[in-house]
Amino acid sequence: MMHSLRPLVAVGIAVVLALVNQARGDVNVTQHHNHQSRDGLYVDPAFTKASAAALRRDLSFAGVISGNVYAQPLYIEGGPGGRAMIIAVTESNNVYALDAATGSVIWQRNVGAPVPLANLPCGDISPLGITGTPVVDLPSRTLFLDAMTTPDHGTTKEHLIFALNVYTGTTNSGWPVNVNATAKSGTRTFVSSTQNQRGALLVVGPNLYVPYGGHFGDCGTYYGWLVGVPLNNPSTVSAWATVARGGGAWSVGGTVTDGTNIFMATGNTFGASTWGGGEAVIRLQPGPVFSGATNDYWSPKNWATLDSGDTDIGGSGPVIVDVPGATPSQLVVALGKDGNAYLLNRTNLGGVSAPLAQARVGGGAIIQAAATYQTAKGIYVVFSCNSELTALRIGAANPPTITNVWSVAEGGRGSPFVTSTDGTNNVVVWGIGSEGDQKLHGFDGDTGAVVFSGGGTNELMSGTRRINTGIAARGRIYLANDNKVYAFTVPIPPINLGGLSVSPNGAFQFSFTNTPGLSFTAYNTTNVSTAFTNWTRLGAVMEISPGQFQFTDLPGTADVERFYRVTSP
Repeated sequence: MMHSLRPLVAVGIAVVLALVNQARGDVNVTQHHNHQSRDGLYVDPAFTKASAAALRRDLSFAGVISGNVYAQPLYIEGGPGGRAMIIAVTESNNVYALDAATGSVIWQRNVGAPVPLANLPCGDISPLGITGTPVVDLPSRTLFLDAMTTPDHGTTKEHLIFALNVYTGTTNSGWPVNVNATAKSGTRTFVSSTQNQRGALLVVGPNLYVPYGGHFGDCGTYYGWLVGVPLNNPSTVSAWATVARGGGAWSVGGTVTDGTNIFMATGNTFGASTWGGGEAVIRLQPGPVFSGATNDYWSPKNWATLDSGDTDIGGSGPVIVDVPGATPSQLVVALGKDGNAYLLNRTNLGGVSAPLAQARVGGGAIIQAAATYQTAKGIYVVFSCNSELTALRIGAANPPTITNVWSVAEGGRGSPFVTSTDGTNNVVVWGIGSEGDQKLHGFDGDTGAVVFSGGGTNELMSGTRRINTGIAARGRIYLANDNKVYAFTVPIPPINLGGLSVSPNGAFQFSFTNTPGLSFTAYNTTNVSTAFTNWTRLGAVMEISPGQFQFTDLPGTADVERFYRVTSP
């Protein structure tokens, strides 16, 4: 949504038309559900409940991409020309960097031909290309992703892990990594044709981690894999795989970390008479390395029954939760296709054993990515099942408890995400009517009361995919669906100029107040009659304190009138 600075400002000094680096705290969404813990929480002061209720789709946002989408978009600030970018990937193996303000393409790459479904042993994605959510390593400005590719029209199948420069889309030296050729676990080698890469990628310390499972239909011989690649030495690949056949690591959220160790959930295995890595939450040390000790894995006592019923623990990724006052307080929440929620001791998972707590919380198979948040009333985990969102409160007891607090109709099968103005207040849980009413919905985090009801016909999104989730950044929500990225925005109050000044060296400064957390961009021209599309983009406006924005232009060398406008974003 564009807003002009009124009145336009003209000053009788010259200006060097150049990008001004405005030092401000950047906002970046570098991975699935925003953080390594996969909490799905976005702290954004623009998302009060009142502003969330007035959310509207930005119809001017282009967002055109090519291909089906199963992955969450990412948001990176400080891109080319200082622009914020939306990163989106598709099953056609297309990678896009879009201008977060306009939705126009900044750069686009195709990383290879995807594999047609007809050339796979089974599955439900056609074609099969990039499925899992990528991750950005900010220090190196690198985008990592896995693509299923074929160099010969489907005969050869290769999982390739790419490292792209997030500013340009060019492939970094030494990449991509051919997983089929490099990943081994003991004597087992990776076979790309029977493995699918659904879970989100994760960077922990110096390593990238990529989980793998099988295709829909459980065909062929596959295993649950976690592949580790050093960011600075991609020729050295480490991997761990389940002992028993099956046990896929296929949950959409992928793996999570407490900052040191990695936690992953696995699905059902086939023909296992003793536990072989399936139906479990597993803690791995960096590498990845699995100790095999009981404190490093948990599987329910009825794992064999879950195996035979195809009721995976791995349908939803593990969620890391800390509950002060609980004993123990460092927890992992697992959600299963059996409809149960399980609480586990994160420091001692317990092997094949009873969990700390267990509750039937879903009316069917829970297959999605859950989110977690905190309010004054406690710690919550929210998940999607059968087109409903359900919020659980984790009680600070010994042992901790699970209480079903509210359930509401979501209108579809999207994975939830959460906004809050400061981390505990104005909590709104967002659900997506994926493969349903195709609307975005918002609910009060404590009560489930409707905050945003989906808007009108202009708010609809086509090509929505189950399990997908959205992100929030700078007063906007972004969702990637088939062939398009959609943007929604909170209302932007009028931008009223103030604090006009010219420094002795000719630098010009202006300021204004507006909603905290929003993103604003300054433009100028020396001819006010020039079409705005031809004005010069100067850069981001700095938020010097909550809701107080300030921009300083460069000094000039001659007396030339300058005119300024500010847009959001």
